Amino acid sequence: MKCEIQWNILSLDEWTAHFDKIERSNLLQSYVYAQAQCKLKRQRARWGLITVDGKPAGLVQMLEAGILKNLFHAVILDRGPLWFEGFGGVAHIKVFFEEFNRQFPNRFGRKRRIIPEMQNGATAQAILNQIGLEKYEAQTPYQTLWWDLTIENETARANLKSNWRGALQKAEKSAVKIEWDTEGKLASWMLSHYERDKRDKGYSGASPQLLDNIALFSARQKSIVIGRATLDSNDIAGVMFIKHGRSATYQVGWSGDLGRANSAHHLLLWQGRNVLKDYDIRELDLGGVNDETAAGVKKFKCGTGAQEIELIGQYM
Repeated sequence: MKCEIQWNILSLDEWTAHFDKIERSNLLQSYVYAQAQCKLKRQRARWGLITVDGKPAGLVQMLEAGILKNLFHAVILDRGPLWFEGFGGVAHIKVFFEEFNRQFPNRFGRKRRIIPEMQNGATAQAILNQIGLEKYEAQTPYQTLWWDLTIENETARANLKSNWRGALQKAEKSAVKIEWDTEGKLASWMLSHYERDKRDKGYSGASPQLLDNIALFSARQKSIVIGRATLDSNDIAGVMFIKHGRSATYQVGWSGDLGRANSAHHLLLWQGRNVLKDYDIRELDLGGVNDETAAGVKKFKCGTGAQEIELIGQYM
């Protein structure tokens, strides 16, 4: 089995057409994310078409930075590769990383960050160890939840945890109103609340500068969805989703005291599910969770009945 990675041979329209067919794509492999990071950190992006035995098999997006003709070189592969239907098995993953390793070997002056889009497990670990990738033990494996939006609402509602469903019913019976923005007009409002909340509570999360860029480029691509909850003309909660292909990511959420008291976030997420479905989004990545520093956030997201997964972690 022969794998090739052909860099920057697709036009943006061709890349997008391929990307739109991938099941469970993620934001970090999206064109918008590359634009945002390149603007913020002056990195360069590469877009790769993966072929296996001459057949198109998947896509991979990589960020890099280098000086002195890449004598000192940083290579970043976050949550990739992404596979087309019929590919992504053990053998395909193995030959991809063998080829990636051949093109960008670990050497003096090169720093590699590789976070494969592979579920954690003994088989996955054995593959990467066999190839010679080195596990970065200091990095806790990334956990997220995938919410299937193709399930009918009646079934999805039945799948909610009882306390989550009760909170949603409470919000639906309240005077909370939801406004939806698909043009990015509410981006500054949303991110100002996020930045203040992040600073006050001291939790980890994407930098406001990166989110500003993501919102900017997503608005240009018409791939942003923002919800604002109000009660008696007071802003009480908000969410920001980013669409990428047939999937979307729950990128930012904020809730004030009134929002929490009225379960506004439950209503935002439930209504957001249907807004995204109207745009033919099939899967929602609910974003990173963990048991140590954000147990409450994980409990909230798990209440949707979404599928929890853990990626294999970071390698070098």
